[in-house]
Amino acid sequence: MSRKSSLAQNIKRLRKQLKLSQEELAKRAKVTYSTLIKIESGVNKNPTIITLKKLAKVLKVSLDELVEED
Repeated sequence: MSRKSSLAQNIKRLRKQLKLSQEELAKRAKVTYSTLIKIESGVNKNPTIITLKKLAKVLKVSLDELVEED
């Protein structure tokens, strides 16, 4: 089983479903590329709620769906 958080996996899965690169998602969500990389790789396990809201909006899901565990 992967050690990555559900959040990291969810963001990556949703981003790929929308055919967005990490760079494109970061731009659209108005978060830094490095922040997104850290979240997706599981390095940053506790991003701010503001960052999560921005990502959820671009990924077209609710906050609940974004942080939902498998």
